[in-house]
Amino acid sequence: MIERLEIIKKRYEEIDKELLNPDILKDFNKQKKLNQEKSNLEETVLKYEEYTRTNNEIEGLKELLSDPEMNEIAKLELQFNEEQLDKITHDLEILLIPKDEHDGKDIIMEIRGAAGGDEANIFAGDLFRMYSKYADKNGWKIEVNHAIEGTSGGYSTVEFSITGKNVYSKLKFESGTHRVQRVPETETQGRVHTSTATILVIPEVEDVDVELKQEDIRVDVYRSSGKGGQGVNTTDSAVRLTHIPTGIVVTCQNERSQIKNKERAMVVLKSKLYDLAAQEREKENAAERKSKIGTGDRSEKIRTYNYPQNRITDHRINFSIMELDRVMEGNLEPIIEALITEDQRRKLSRNE
Repeated sequence: MIERLEIIKKRYEEIDKELLNPDILKDFNKQKKLNQEKSNLEETVLKYEEYTRTNNEIEGLKELLSDPEMNEIAKLELQFNEEQLDKITHDLEILLIPKDEHDGKDIIMEIRGAAGGDEANIFAGDLFRMYSKYADKNGWKIEVNHAIEGTSGGYSTVEFSITGKNVYSKLKFESGTHRVQRVPETETQGRVHTSTATILVIPEVEDVDVELKQEDIRVDVYRSSGKGGQGVNTTDSAVRLTHIPTGIVVTCQNERSQIKNKERAMVVLKSKLYDLAAQEREKENAAERKSKIGTGDRSEKIRTYNYPQNRITDHRINFSIMELDRVMEGNLEPIIEALITEDQRRKLSRNE
């Protein structure tokens, strides 16, 4: 572990020197790339420095144990520092776990009402509101690309982008089937109904090696029908891209400009094709798939929202909390942290 940390620290110091190079200062892209690399290493370097300081402190306290006057104080200080060193060591082990290359990326999220008719669409709308509130709490930005509203409220489909710091790292475990158990507003006899909505989360990847042939893409333009003011409905600005070989369809209508909608739709299409290729690669690697929390497939039931008992349960990690009302207001952190902690535990045990 120490050898790896020394290599990281050395690279961190090299980046500091490179950033002072006049040629680098003139190259914005290179400067941005180096700053990003430095930012990725910084937490590990600072934690390693803390480890070194604490270790040195322990060595000094051990020498004081032979001093009769300082023995008792040194023992107490030594115990405290050794406990701290154990905690720091654990933190470093987690920081050294190979990171998901997409953790720092923005995401594209799609929510669909599934089983349950109107109630499923209403639930999809509730989930969209939940994630919107969670995004707001984290200072992230949400932008709807495409939405089809349900006849009784909510959405039969809503696709949107979330941009901000480390969005994918927080929301990457949300893909799958979300089940709700509650009494619908339309229910006259007070019976609890079960409905579902499916969620797909993919990292937004622009600069990727995805082969896109123009003859494989059908482009349709039409008049936007969603929200966006009067101007959005007066021109054929909405764009739908169909990737013929895979059947993937992407629609974007949030911009007034057809050109901007097409550019945005192309980013989404590339991201979906990249994700499809990644899933195919993963299917070939059984060990990797087994170590993951869930499959990421929308058909997998991952979570139940039980309104009568105010309970939310994530079935993949057997985690339940009686705070459904707070979660639906965007307080997702307890569930997100539990998923991240379990993911780290699995990766640590795999590396042992």
